[in-house]
Amino acid sequence: MQEGIFITVEGTDGAGKTTQIALMKDYLESKGYEVVLTREPGGTSISEKIRSLILDPENTEMGILTEALLYAAARAQLVSQVIRPAIEQGRIVICDRFVDSSYVYQGYGRGIDLKIVADINRAALNGVTPDITFFFDISPETALARRINATGADRIEKEKMDFHMKVYHGYKKLALLYPERIKTIDSRRSIEEISLDVREWLDELLG
Repeated sequence: MQEGIFITVEGTDGAGKTTQIALMKDYLESKGYEVVLTREPGGTSISEKIRSLILDPENTEMGILTEALLYAAARAQLVSQVIRPAIEQGRIVICDRFVDSSYVYQGYGRGIDLKIVADINRAALNGVTPDITFFFDISPETALARRINATGADRIEKEKMDFHMKVYHGYKKLALLYPERIKTIDSRRSIEEISLDVREWLDELLG
């Protein structure tokens, strides 16, 4: 059995990730692939409980290292229970956020040394790395306004704009460091234009 493919999707909340993930799934399934959708933090019963702890606006006293460890714990469960088994079964996994989110939110955003972020996540990842990552690039001001108007703000989204700008610039730095894996998609355009870009990258990946 051929091993599956692991696709991750990154960007500020409100960047249009959810819409594009649904379109990706439809496109890949139309080509005969079996697709598994999941998200971070979450994707399993245990990970969703951790998600509720992390994002609860009342948890204002949460330390930055506690936050980073909770994200890694949720990731470890998701990798072992969902992502690795699906890839081994030859499926395509699309995950809304993955370890790059920890680098940009806890590393660049919170100021935790990137080596510490990497060390925390090494065991959680257990050797699993994305084959391709789509970074949906849009200004945090625009993206967060969209998101908060639609759903209200969680604990992370309530952070000051300075924090979100650090996160955004962290994404830009990662995209420059790993251009072979991270594909930057201009999310200021129409849904159709964005989807066309994504499909072109998927076609190249699938050969």
